[in-house]
Amino acid sequence: MMLPQPRLHQAATTLPPGAIRPRGWLERQLRLQAEGITGRLQEIWPDVGPDSGWLGGPGEDWERGPYYLDGLVPLAHALGDQGLIAKARPWIEWMLASQRADGFFGPDRNEDWWPRMVAAKVLVQHADATGDERVAPFLLRWHRYQHEHLPSRPLSDWGRARGAEDVLTIAWTFRATGQEWLLELAALVQEQTFDWNQYLTTDLITGQAQVFTHSTHGVNVAQGLKTGATAHLLDGDPAHRERTEAALANLERWHGQAHGWFSGDEWLGGREATAGIETCLVVEMMHTAGTLSRIFGDAVHGDRLESLALNLLPASSDPRMRAHQYHQQGTQIEASVARRNWSYSSDDANVFGLEPHFGCCTANLHQGWPKFATSLWARDTDGGLRAVAYAPAEIRADSGGTPVTITVETEYPFEETVRLRVEAVDGGARFPLRLRIPTWCEQPELTVDGVRVPARPGPDGHVELARDWAGTTLVALTLPMRARILRRERQAAAVHLGPLVMVASPGETWTAVPEAPGLGEWEIHPRTTWNWALTDLEDAPRWRVGRGAVPEAPFALGEATWLEATGCRVRAWEKDGASADVPPAGPVLDHGPVHTFRLVPYGTARLRVMEFPVAGAWRSAGNEQEF
Repeated sequence: MMLPQPRLHQAATTLPPGAIRPRGWLERQLRLQAEGITGRLQEIWPDVGPDSGWLGGPGEDWERGPYYLDGLVPLAHALGDQGLIAKARPWIEWMLASQRADGFFGPDRNEDWWPRMVAAKVLVQHADATGDERVAPFLLRWHRYQHEHLPSRPLSDWGRARGAEDVLTIAWTFRATGQEWLLELAALVQEQTFDWNQYLTTDLITGQAQVFTHSTHGVNVAQGLKTGATAHLLDGDPAHRERTEAALANLERWHGQAHGWFSGDEWLGGREATAGIETCLVVEMMHTAGTLSRIFGDAVHGDRLESLALNLLPASSDPRMRAHQYHQQGTQIEASVARRNWSYSSDDANVFGLEPHFGCCTANLHQGWPKFATSLWARDTDGGLRAVAYAPAEIRADSGGTPVTITVETEYPFEETVRLRVEAVDGGARFPLRLRIPTWCEQPELTVDGVRVPARPGPDGHVELARDWAGTTLVALTLPMRARILRRERQAAAVHLGPLVMVASPGETWTAVPEAPGLGEWEIHPRTTWNWALTDLEDAPRWRVGRGAVPEAPFALGEATWLEATGCRVRAWEKDGASADVPPAGPVLDHGPVHTFRLVPYGTARLRVMEFPVAGAWRSAGNEQEF
């Protein structure tokens, strides 16, 4: 009788960095990052300069070097940028040369498990992109060290909160080497990792955190949300999917904001639109959404990835990616040095600069855009190619040894249609092409070579096109976008259009801070008053949508997409220090004249109103009774 062989539960895999090349607006966005803070950070920030402990120097030797590389490496290969590849090379070579005989690696001044989890992620991406055959045996020796030492020196603090990252790396090494003991190690790391799904579904705090714990740290929560997926990878139990969804729902209930994400400034901060969200939280939640998509396969995780990438991620930096905020607010009426009601942060956490408040985001922001690009498509376990998220790109893969190229031509999310040109050579190939249908889209339209085909998604939210792909096939997916209203506390409302959150912009006056470090630091103040209210919400699906050219800097204020809403000014809505007060309870009866005004995408407006009060009018009870 043959015993079952140790194995991982089957899951989709990423295409290697460089297999998906950004095009159009996405390539411009990555180029801005390469020419801005990522490409120049080693020159302007000592923590990742030549003295870094991760280059053998006497400088910072914990997480900042690996954090930086976790974005630099995928950015370099996504763009095929030899200059960036050259910037990453000394770091990779130093890491590989730092390994001791017992398998330990990295700066010897600390033995913390956590920064080595990030460094191992970097090496995996490097190996996938380059085929470097040194990485798998290197990680095998490192994992052997972990296997020997974790029982007596278990995960603690940041490593215990974020152990799922390590499980993913161990799974990669298992696939590369087939060493069965690695699954024992993965199970040990999973066991030593904090039980996030238990906490988030049963013990989650119900308002702003008042003291620090690892379980209420927003970035920890974002990373911990993949713990159910790594458990599923090890045991295949479908209940992990349900518990992950329950955890996300509980976060939405107690800390969810109108853009769809939970606050964390720097601890969990409640539901108000002025509670902050740390940039590290945004990029780590993006990585988690991509992981959930690969392991669970549900289209909703692609919706979540787009929600972050197309709204919160661009808003976290200036349009040309020279500076970033530590915390962004959903409703943000100025970006300035001032006291705000953060759970825990300094007064400068809201400005755009090199290192506002604390340097973790300065090091970690870089992974957001390149990992979005490398996560756009996945290879399913049956060899199919699956669209996780939509953006202009060129995907080069193979099916059964046959080269396949998919060219995605679109301005999405600034337009409704995604056009794909599928090209297969050498007689063609047969594989399923799976297209995500967003949950917000009610009437998608799909054509193949101009012939309309059903666009009904299956239980996982995808439309599957299983056919022989020979020569060139043209596929067009249209996702009609209409304004949707999300109701909030006090009868307030927010507006969504497709994957975009739409906001009112009061205009922006950028003021440079003299002699600021790095590439610059700015405060931003409004050009007009900001206290808008919405009216006539029942007419929102008919509000006019306008579209124009996408700017060179795609998420600068411009004419790419806008919405003509109906509303008025509300005199009673005032400031609370440097933030907006909570919206007055609706319906607001004391307001100015009703007329149309413009809403723009959240990610293009560094000052904005996201959550609006709703204005109304007195009704005569003698003529009408409402139920």
